[in-house]
Order: sequence, then structure tokens, then C-alpha cells
Amino acid sequence: MALDFSGRVAIVTGAGGGLGREHALALAARGAKVLVNDLGGAVDGSGGSVGAAQRVVDEIRAAGGEAIANGASVTDFEAVQAMVQQAVDAWGRLDILVNNAGILRDKTFAKMDIADFRLVLDVHLMGAVHCTKAAWPHMAGAKYGRVVMTTSSSGLYGNFGQSNYGAAKLALVGLMQTLALEGEKHGIRVNCLAPTATTRMTEHLFPAEMLAAFAPRSVVPAMLVLASEDAPTRTVLCAGAGTFEAAHITLTPGAFVGTGPDADSQLAARLSQVLDRAGEIVPGSGAAQGANEWRLAQGQR
Repeated sequence: MALDFSGRVAIVTGAGGGLGREHALALAARGAKVLVNDLGGAVDGSGGSVGAAQRVVDEIRAAGGEAIANGASVTDFEAVQAMVQQAVDAWGRLDILVNNAGILRDKTFAKMDIADFRLVLDVHLMGAVHCTKAAWPHMAGAKYGRVVMTTSSSGLYGNFGQSNYGAAKLALVGLMQTLALEGEKHGIRVNCLAPTATTRMTEHLFPAEMLAAFAPRSVVPAMLVLASEDAPTRTVLCAGAGTFEAAHITLTPGAFVGTGPDADSQLAARLSQVLDRAGEIVPGSGAAQGANEWRLAQGQR
């Protein structure tokens, strides 16, 4: 049985094509009412038209679903607030936010204009901040919310020529970590999706024989799980070609070296011990680091 989203209201940003389109179609096919947001610009963020979003809305309606279009830029907080209000005015609630909007401006760091670095952060990071900030009070008031951030292996593990994109995508993981903690008492669960998919942003990176396997629809099941009623929280779920993995930020047990005048040389000598991943943990919060350091400083092993 497919997951059921009947009665739920969702916003999917960057949903005029690629991953976002597949997300919006899947949610609608499972009963959700969907606001389809897309600026309608080029891969680098230039231009704009609501036509891309409207075409997806037309697809959803033709299949018997319910959807409305929105052409706001996620970089414009006032426009994003109006977008959220549009969904609430239409359907009386907001349950799901899928932060999917993004652009690329790839170059090596040495050759990258600082404006291109900043714009990619504005779209990916601040765009998700704007949308989540606007949605948060509606979700908190209802004691229910599911927020999906779109991260990337480029942020988790790095990728040549994508310092701006990687920085933005890992920042979304940090945003998720804290919002999941803050949202718990309000029934809001926040997760990250790291897709591998052939979209117009990435299709040129894939050999021809891989294009079909990594079609955007292969990522959709992970989004649906993260947006569902039984979703986890503080999870980074990776997806591509029908395979699903989880990524974790871990903490090794470490070693107590002290703060004496030779602490640097001692650390250098014991660095392999500090880096040893045996016994590593996934901390429940940032406080775990300090707690571990204090425990070792007190002579507890």
C-alpha cells in the first residue's frame, strides 16, 4: 500500500521540473493538496515565469488532484510569506514543506566570483530558511509539521568545483539538526534528503547508461517517507537509482591530552587515536561534545 497523504497540504519549492515536479506529483497522487512553487528560471537562477509551476498544476488536476501554482522566489521572504498564506487561505492548513528549490553556479573556488558564492547560499540555504520560517507558526499552531530539506553529497562529502553549493547544502544539515530539536515539542519533524538524480542541473554529469536508473522518480520514495505521518526526525536519508542510505555526523571517543605546553606535540603523536572511528557515536545534540570532553578531562575513560 502506498503511503496516504489524504487531507494533507504540502508546499514543494522548485517544483516546475526535475525532482520537485516528481515530489509534487507523488504527493498529489497520494491525496495531498499541493502548492507547486517555481520561479521558472534557468539553472543559474536567471529569468522567471510561473508557467513551469502551472504546467505541473495542470498535470495534477488532469489526474484528479488538487493543486495551485506559485512563482515566488525563495530568496524573497515577503513573497514566501505570501506563498504560505496562499496555501493556508486555499486549504486552511499547512502540513508539509519540501524545500527543493536550487540553482548551480559551479566554478573552482579560485575562479568563483563572490557574488556567485553568495547567490547559491541565498537560494539553497536562505531560501529554505525563508520557507521554513514562514511555515513554522502554522505547523506549530497545529502541533503537526513535516519539513524536508534537500541536502547533497556535495555538501556531505565535497565535490570539485562546488564550494558554494557544498557549503549551502551542508549548512542545511546544521539547520535541520537544530530545527528538529526545537520542533519536537510542536510535533514538527525535520529531515534532510540527499538525492542522486538526473535533473537539468546534473544530467550532464552522468554517463548515458546511468541516466535512466537515476531518474528523479527513483528518489521520491525517500521524500514520501520523510514527509509522512510516521517520519523520523533529524535524519539524513540518501537516495538514488532505487537505493537508500543514511548519512550521519559522528563523534569519535577521542583522547585526553591536556593543556600543557607540549599539548600540540602530544596531540600530533596521538592523532591516529583521536581519529579512530571505533566506538564513535551519533550525538543527540551539540552538547554531547562538551560532555565527552569533560568526562575525559575528569579522568573517566
